[in-house]
Amino acid sequence: MSDISDSHKRYLVWLTGLSGAGKTTLAEALNQVLAPSIILDGDVLRQGLNRDLGFAAEDRIEVGRRTGEVAKLLLTAGFHVIVSSISPYCQIREQVRQSVGVDPFIEVYVECPLEICQQRDPKGLYKKVQAGEIKQFTGIHQAYEEPLAPQAICPTHLKSVDECIEIILAAIPGHNKEG
Repeated sequence: MSDISDSHKRYLVWLTGLSGAGKTTLAEALNQVLAPSIILDGDVLRQGLNRDLGFAAEDRIEVGRRTGEVAKLLLTAGFHVIVSSISPYCQIREQVRQSVGVDPFIEVYVECPLEICQQRDPKGLYKKVQAGEIKQFTGIHQAYEEPLAPQAICPTHLKSVDECIEIILAAIPGHNKEG
């Protein structure tokens, strides 16, 4: 894989999909390729910046707005920004796209069937849902709106991490495979 050097324009790569789809895994792999880059992980942001918000629709919209604002600041500071967040509503992602400007926003649908996400269950969240410990869980209790026109689709149940990274890089305007 090649990288995108410091002389190129900065991009916001927004990875969206169900819990367990592979967003964090792809974000970490992409972080090794984009330079300089920073990951904004939805789970990490919920522990700090967004810890005062719940999972109701209005809270999720606010989580997206806050994440978008931080991403915009980091883009301005000269970083590629990789967001790994369920961000279940098209409205959230479109608001961020409009806020940062359509050009630097690369929406990536990390596609994976719910059944496979439940089998993977890397954080044990689906087990907690089944036990009744978690309510308002995206994909179970609340809808997940698939992106209408993402720049890239990464079917993580069918493709390797490296194949998905190549799909994402191919969606970045001006990306040169030779580096």
